Order: sequence, then C-alpha cells, then structure tokens
Amino acid sequence: MTRSWDTARRARAARLARARAVSPGRWAEPGRATALLEALLEPGDRVCLEGDNQKQADFLARSLAAVDPARVHGLHLVLSVLALPEHVELFEKGIARRVDFSFSGPQSVRLARLAGAGQIEIGAIHTYLELYARYFVDLTPRVALVAAQAADAEGNLYTGPNTEDTPAIVEATAFRDGIVVAQVNERSDRLPRVDIPGGWVDFVVQSPTPSAIEPLFTRDPAQVSEVQVLMAMMVVKGIYAEYGVDRLNHGIGFDTAAIELVLPTYAEELGLRGRICGHWALNPHPTLIPAIESGFVRSVHAFGSELGMEAYVAARPDVFFTGRDGSLRSNRAFSQTAGHYACDLFIGSTLQVDLAGNSSTATRSRIAGFGGAPNMGADARGRRHPSPAWLRAGEEARADPGAIPRGRKLVVQLLETFREHMEPAFVERLDAWDLARSAGMALPPVMVYGDDVTHVVTEEGIANLLLCRTPEERAEAIRGVAGYTPVGRGRSPAAVENLRDRGIVRRPEDLGIDKRRATRDLLAARSVKDLVRWSGGLYDPPKRFRSW
Repeated sequence: MTRSWDTARRARAARLARARAVSPGRWAEPGRATALLEALLEPGDRVCLEGDNQKQADFLARSLAAVDPARVHGLHLVLSVLALPEHVELFEKGIARRVDFSFSGPQSVRLARLAGAGQIEIGAIHTYLELYARYFVDLTPRVALVAAQAADAEGNLYTGPNTEDTPAIVEATAFRDGIVVAQVNERSDRLPRVDIPGGWVDFVVQSPTPSAIEPLFTRDPAQVSEVQVLMAMMVVKGIYAEYGVDRLNHGIGFDTAAIELVLPTYAEELGLRGRICGHWALNPHPTLIPAIESGFVRSVHAFGSELGMEAYVAARPDVFFTGRDGSLRSNRAFSQTAGHYACDLFIGSTLQVDLAGNSSTATRSRIAGFGGAPNMGADARGRRHPSPAWLRAGEEARADPGAIPRGRKLVVQLLETFREHMEPAFVERLDAWDLARSAGMALPPVMVYGDDVTHVVTEEGIANLLLCRTPEERAEAIRGVAGYTPVGRGRSPAAVENLRDRGIVRRPEDLGIDKRRATRDLLAARSVKDLVRWSGGLYDPPKRFRSW
C-alpha cells in the first residue's frame, strides 16, 4: 500500500474550503470571526491563542469563547500566558480541556481552582523558551490566533513595538501546514515595515478595539521602600561591583526597580559607570530611564515593549533595537536566548525559597507559572565564551582546584523575608510539593532550582551559595539571611558567624554600607513624574500611573 505523505496539507485544504464559505477573501468581517473559527476548528485541535506577557489576541479570544461547544470542544491550548478571563472561560465551557503554558499571573487563583476541580489538564508549566521550542517539535499548533498592529491587503503584518511571541508562533504553524488567523488594529496601504510575511497568514480580521497590551513592567518609584533601597545598595556593591557584571537581565518588581534607580546615584558614587550594567536583555523599563540618561546603559534588547515608552525608545536608537520606522522590534524568543546565553547575571524575586535554594511561584492557592525565569535563572551549560563575571563565579563554585575550569552564571534571588500578609518567604518545604500531588503533576513546579542559585539577598544581607561546600552549609547560609521567619529563627548563631568570617554570609556593615543612607533620597527618580523629566518629556506614562 502506498503511503500518503501530504495528509496535513490535504487537511489544511479541507479546513480552508470550509472557511471560504464564511470568508471568501483573506480579510474576514469582525462580526463573522466566531463563525470563521467554527469552520476552521475541529474537536481536540491544538490551538495557539496568542497570549503574551503583554500583548493579547483578545478579540480572537472573545470570538473563540463564543463558539458552540457542541461543535468545538476539547481543544488543547498552547500559549505563553493565561492572562484574560476568556482564557479561563474556555475551560469552564468545555471548549478547551488541556493547556501547556508558561505564566498565569492575573488568572493564577482561578487556574488553581479549575485544576483542583478537575476541569483542566495541565500538560506542563514551561519556561517561555521551552514552550517555543516545543512549538517546533511536539506542540506545533494546528491553528494559531495571533495579534498585530496593522496589515496590508496582502496580509503582511506589522507588529509594532510588541512583536513578542508572534514570529515564533506563526513560523511554527505556517510551515507545518497549520492555519494562521491574525487580528489587527488597523488596515494600511503601506506598512512601516513587514514583520510577518503575508504568505504565512491565512486570514486577517480588524478588531473593533485595539488589542490589549498590559504595562507589565512599569513600577512607580513612589512605591519603592527604604528596605528595597538597602537591598539595592547591597546588590550593587556586593555583587555587581565585585563580579563586574556588565551583561544582565532584571526580573519584574520593585526590588529590581530600586537597583535601576540607584545606578545614577549610588553606583555613580562608587565609580561604577562604564564598569557595570552596560548591556541588558530587558523590556524598556521606565525606571531604567535615569540609568540610560546617565550613561550606564549601552544597549537593551527587549522581550516586549512598554506602554508609554514608544517615543523615548524611538529617540534612543543607539540603545534600543529599532526599525527604520523608529519603532522597537522586540522578540521574546531571541531575547530569552540572549538572557540565557549572553547575560552573566539574572536577578529576580519569587514567592517561596526552601533551604536548598529551590524557589517557586506556584503555591497551594495560586498557580502563577514561571515565565522566563527558569531560562534567565539557569546556568547555561552549553555556554563557551568567557567573561570576567562568568569566570569568577565558576572559580568560586569549583571545589576541586584540579578540576577543569568552567564558568558559571550568576543567579540571584532578591526578596524580603516576609511577603504580603506576613507570609514567610522562606520555608522548610515548598508548597509546590503539595500542588504537584493535588494536580497530578509528575514534578513539583519549581521555578529556579537551588543548584542554579548563586546568591540570596534579603534585607539581612547576602548569602553567597557559590562558596558553600556542603548541603548543610548551604542551608545554614540561607537561614542566615532569612530574618525572623521560622526558617531564620532555626539558624545556629555560631554557624552563621563562621559563615560570616568566611565571606559566605555578609551583612550590610560587612560590605561597608551605612544603613542610615538607605533612604528614598538615594533614588534617582522618586515619582513617575520624575521619570518623565529624566526622559525630556518623551515618556508618556499610562493614565493610571499619572498623579498630576
């Protein structure tokens, strides 16, 4: 019997034939979007509904949530972020059954409830880069629903600043005989640039409203606390300066915003301009503006954009990756790769840390996912190019002087000892264990494994885990900076003092830091309005961040 080698191609042709009855041309009417999806989709299909860190194909999400569950059901969703209420609604209605994703911040509580009720099957909680990789292997979408800024008559897409996940999604789908449907904000006769060729796109629909974009990385300096200023001083002097960290990635949050805001003040005072923090894999954080204007930052490659930063980015082409039109060309897959292989340091926060240094943002009541942290916060063992910071970290980690030299990525967990509602951030056992059991997961959802973590920083000090030689030393070092949490109170004072003598645990005073200087006066900007001034009026913050 002769084998057919084009079954996927013939299946695609059959779907398109059904869809042409709804939309004869490439451009579909918005009011017919749900009918179009009912014609294209089949029960059990694997569907990528673009939900990025910021940009959402929200009109297509609403259209998908309106399909008849008798016709379309049991879908397998593959998407970066479960962010919209409609994303969860798909599972409540039975339209979708299984999901593979990376992050679910806004819907983390609802997701945990659905998982507990058996209404959703979680394939895996991925890091972004891991999920994109599987698009090209065993999670290739049959249908992809994506979002762009504009399209022309031929279906060429212009994504604008928030390209994010779109290239990875579309390429995987289009070149495996899948079907691509794009929602766009506008139709244009001439695009500023072509980000996705029209030959890869099957249908385009103009959304009645612009696609949702969340200013996820905007932090108001007015909310940075003095404790966070103190931790920022310790990071700058005790880690960035000592290792000469010049290529790095910052996670999201007020803790890292504080670091960005003390670069033009405290780091400048220490003579570190030109020595640290030159090259970044980072969204255009508004709190980075003073460091850019002060000459610390030389380049930024972005995962996505940030609302209000468009004019500022366009006016700083020496720093940002911009097109001929002046707008940012972000790319989450490439920036994740840069953060994993080209950066010497990742620093971010978490919800829980155990005594081995394992951390997770998945707890009993929330399944928040991980985003890019597992890639940013992992030692890239395939890396072969040296840098001073990478080599020094590798030297500190090498217990056997005769072993072959290799470098090490710096992975820093930066957190206060207590979270909101006085929940301790340090625990003997991660909630991830219980979550894995209740949700039927094969592995506890750990965000960053402890053997990748090199430093833990709290308001108490820095624990340098690279210098620990036994699991017991590692646990005691973590207890040494865990404050008055139950974990911290379980420390051995004598053991911690021994670790201080060896430079494994360091308090602010050990670093020569006067805690009395840790005030908000050290911040280069103390309000969003200050950021606007630093930008020369180019930064246009969203309304909810304006207090004037």
